[in-house]
Amino acid sequence: MRLRRCFCFMIIDGKSIAQNLRSSLRIKVEEYKKHGMRVPTLRVILVGDNPASLSYVNGKLKAAAEIGIDSRLLHLSSDCSESELLLLIEKLNQNTDIDGILVQLPLPSHINEQKLLRSINPQKDVDGFHPENVAKLWLGESCIKPCTPLGILALLDNCNIEIEGKEAVIVGRSNIVGKPLAKMLLDRNATVTIAHSHTPNLHLVTSRADILITAVGSPHLITADYVKDNAVVIDVGISRLPDGHLTGDVDFEEVKNKVSYITPVPGGVGPLTIAMLMQNTIDCYMLHNNKNTYNL
Repeated sequence: MRLRRCFCFMIIDGKSIAQNLRSSLRIKVEEYKKHGMRVPTLRVILVGDNPASLSYVNGKLKAAAEIGIDSRLLHLSSDCSESELLLLIEKLNQNTDIDGILVQLPLPSHINEQKLLRSINPQKDVDGFHPENVAKLWLGESCIKPCTPLGILALLDNCNIEIEGKEAVIVGRSNIVGKPLAKMLLDRNATVTIAHSHTPNLHLVTSRADILITAVGSPHLITADYVKDNAVVIDVGISRLPDGHLTGDVDFEEVKNKVSYITPVPGGVGPLTIAMLMQNTIDCYMLHNNKNTYNL
């Protein structure tokens, strides 16, 4: 089951949807092997020992192993130089047996993140962060798209939530979620508003939304008065409370009985982000095998 019914609202079970997607990707990889093809390959670069980054990386490697993707962690010390990192990326760019390259963010302050991301071959950029992929997204061309927005669309589609003609409000304007998601929703014929921390009377904007997506990392920012009756609420934000518990941008207990669909934190968008990273890796693999299978 992908949904759990609770009174008048539905909790979108991201774990179940992601597991189904990962199962279908595993079948694809098995087919490649049966036909004598090599398996898709992913290299994950981690600089330093940030516990959160290490946890995220381990989740990605675990998913890749489950699917059958050849994934390896390239773990560098926090004092490695920018030139060392650039050299490593160039070696991966030149290796025709490597399909996907991911640099886990954030990086230490002495390394220029944008310079590193620009150095990755756009056709191996499984995160979809390279300027070439960003430009192609906004121009409506085939490209590798960011994983979290792809995951959000997958959640909506798996629940048969109509996007066309709906008013969507995104709280958050990051290059990773808010901005690319706005374009992807526009491409699906939604009417899109991007709000942020400087939006006056934010609740008046969000309460118009048929589909409300929040991605700012501000615990319980979205309360019942921010939400339209029967809206769909997608909570991308994640924060750790003083007691150690994880929570989202949405006050789940207060909002849940007012909406039609809502994602939990954790267990909502997060699993889909990793699943779409795996999908992007396979898309890059197919691209390198002269198959045009971008995630459109």
